[in-house]
Amino acid sequence: MSTANPTAALAALADIQRGFQSSGYIASDAIATCVYIAQALSKPILVEGPPGVGKTELANATAKLLDKPLIRLQCYEGLDESKALYEWKYGKQLLYTQVLKEKLGDLMQGAQGLKESIARLHEFDDTFFNEEFLEPRPLLKALWAPQGAVLLIDEIDKSDQEFEAFLLELLQDYQISIPEIGTVKAKQPPVVFLTSNNTREIGDALKRRCLHLYIPFPDAKLEQRIIESRVPALEAGLRTQLVAFVQSLRGLDLKKVPAVSETIDWARTLLLLHAAELEPALVRQTLNVLLKFQDDIEHVDAEVPALTRQAAKNA
Repeated sequence: MSTANPTAALAALADIQRGFQSSGYIASDAIATCVYIAQALSKPILVEGPPGVGKTELANATAKLLDKPLIRLQCYEGLDESKALYEWKYGKQLLYTQVLKEKLGDLMQGAQGLKESIARLHEFDDTFFNEEFLEPRPLLKALWAPQGAVLLIDEIDKSDQEFEAFLLELLQDYQISIPEIGTVKAKQPPVVFLTSNNTREIGDALKRRCLHLYIPFPDAKLEQRIIESRVPALEAGLRTQLVAFVQSLRGLDLKKVPAVSETIDWARTLLLLHAAELEPALVRQTLNVLLKFQDDIEHVDAEVPALTRQAAKNA
């Protein structure tokens, strides 16, 4: 995807946006540019923004665009190397020791004294700690993928700072160190996305190794394109009303404003109910699709007629 002139670069950006759109992901210019730069410079992308704006979906869309497998690591407090990188296959290692014991007599036959016995042991191939006995977890799977992969490290802000530090070698050189084996380098560097909902501050060392991409809530024009792509059967006038209503909700003082994913769910709900236009009664019946706190629903209830009228004017 590397280009030698500005025209080619613009064409590459347009190709990325068209590729995303074909899989139902509508990317802004900023998103397409960041993905283009990340591939050209082989850099991970740290994606931040409110929940539900499409951070995880961006990794899915990139995997489809590049025709590579998506490997996902969901982060949580207490996540460690054994869940993220590898585990030893202890059962197979025990079987190996049984086989080794049976071979030990043959190996030591004729040995004179302890020194010679030890020398023969050293001559014997030691495969106890070998890649064959490794159970790969998401990070190692991404490094071993022969044709490369898209690696999604989701909600990195939920992991501990120790795990964040552990990732630095992977993000810098696309390799990891396994004490018993040595360094494992990627067969082909994966395309890496890290997402964060900003529940805690991400360390400077990790940020330095990544391109930063912030995805805000979309403006009305972009959100309409998203709904058109994801719920194409929804009539254009209702789509305009729906988006205008959601955009107004985001201006209210709510515990949780509706995200894009909830706008899509609401569009599908209205389509399911064969709605032709927004009406206060219909909005109240389906408000729980958009708002996830009862306090928010009760707060918005009195505003529904005015918000519905305003949304209708935009249609």
